[in-house]
Amino acid sequence: MYKVRIDKFEGPFDLLVYLLENARMDIYDIRVSEITEQYINYLKEMDELNVEVDTEFIVLAAVLIRLKSHMLLPRVTESGEIMIEEDPREELRGRLLEYVRTKKIAEMLAEREEYFMAVHEKPAEDMSVYLENPDEFLQVSDEQMVNAFLMFLTRKKKIEEVSRRYQRARDRKETIEARIEYMTGRLERKLKEGGGKALFTDLLPDEPDRFDITLSFMSLLSMIRNQGYDAEQKENFGEITIKRKDNTVTGKEQIDV
Repeated sequence: MYKVRIDKFEGPFDLLVYLLENARMDIYDIRVSEITEQYINYLKEMDELNVEVDTEFIVLAAVLIRLKSHMLLPRVTESGEIMIEEDPREELRGRLLEYVRTKKIAEMLAEREEYFMAVHEKPAEDMSVYLENPDEFLQVSDEQMVNAFLMFLTRKKKIEEVSRRYQRARDRKETIEARIEYMTGRLERKLKEGGGKALFTDLLPDEPDRFDITLSFMSLLSMIRNQGYDAEQKENFGEITIKRKDNTVTGKEQIDV
């Protein structure tokens, strides 16, 4: 039989649990009269909307009505004594608890399924080629072994020499904007201390490498263009002197390098 999900309730117990939670009602202390009335009103609303109500909803409604009558009209014996029976809500309570437990397990399994749908496993490889012949023996003489070891030492020495002579380029970790902000603060202090002049080397960070020097020089060019500074270098590879640009000078900025 094809079942259509009604609103957001997949079955009568789903609706009943919703009504209990909405009314802040404990499953162990169900107010049968109140919850039955709410349940019947919901079925009436579905009928008014011409929504076909599943038979299971009608069956549970009948159970609630019967339970309500038991709660309102206590049973008496032929002699007129009131019969003390087991709480008529016990069966309904047990079925509700079982439904809630089953629903939580189903939700957990659905979450695990969704998680593992995104997990991709590497297919198994054929390892027999390694397992069948695990040991390999090299047929070499003592002289060949010694020569191989000497070649290893020679290669290791060359790698160490290259490492000492050349510096590995590091990844760019700082932007020009950040370096300009750093250099501007230092430049203003150096200009006050140096009578209006400062050296480029005074603007470099401690223990600068090639990356720092290059980034600082590019930042200085931007500062000369946009912030009104001048730079002068009197000889090749000489020190670069920086000062504030004369306010009377107009036109394009000029770098004497």
